[in-house]
Amino acid sequence: MGLAPISDVFNPLDFRARSSGKRESWLVEREGARQIALLGAPNSGKSQLITALTHATPEVADYPYTTRSPVPGMLIFENVRLQLVDLPPISPEYTESWVAQVIRNADAGLWIVDLSDDAVLDRLEEKQTLLAQGHADLGGMRVLMVGNKKDAAGADERAAIVREVWQERFPLTTVSAKFASAGEIEQFKRVVYDFLGVVRVYTKIPGKKPDFTHPYVVARGSTVLDVAEKVHRDFAENLKYARIWGEGKVDGIMVPRDFVIGEGDILELHT
Repeated sequence: MGLAPISDVFNPLDFRARSSGKRESWLVEREGARQIALLGAPNSGKSQLITALTHATPEVADYPYTTRSPVPGMLIFENVRLQLVDLPPISPEYTESWVAQVIRNADAGLWIVDLSDDAVLDRLEEKQTLLAQGHADLGGMRVLMVGNKKDAAGADERAAIVREVWQERFPLTTVSAKFASAGEIEQFKRVVYDFLGVVRVYTKIPGKKPDFTHPYVVARGSTVLDVAEKVHRDFAENLKYARIWGEGKVDGIMVPRDFVIGEGDILELHT
């Protein structure tokens, strides 16, 4: 199905710095279905990845600390918009005081792992410790490790080591942000979408076709009532039943408010 043009160019006023005493904080206004923070070490390739995935234009260079403020961009997977936020690097030498706060406020994180680094395990432990000191508990968040620079010499071996040590805490996928083809980027977007644990649902008005351009994105396991609450509070308060269309379902079958919806279902809400 075709997609209507969607602008992913952010106004600088979409985020702003706040000062509290000597500590600076940042508010990154939410856009899209989910907000995802990119975190990692200097030169791990965060900015290169967000450039490959979105139309954002962070500075990309072969020296550390080129990113000094939040850089948001919109990842568009099919007809779902996901906001990525590139952040300054996390390092014992220097880490912006507000980075942990932005990570805490996000719905999920992409932890960029440099697969060209022989000390990759030390770097990961270091980053987790620094974030914990900033009160950002990655163990309590939805976090996907992204092994970047998978084309580097020895990258496969380092990825296997990371999986062996960290897999029970965070899943790992790999990518080459610098050299990935268009097809590989689309596959990576699918991985990110699946990792978020969400489903798309469409709505329709009785007697009309569904609107496939702007799906409601809800957590996997959500019910008809959860979707109704997203559509409008009045729907949730007055909802009697819904009709549903979807894979493995009888077209237009009547379902109750607590019916669990699936990926790509179409709902017709009746009050």
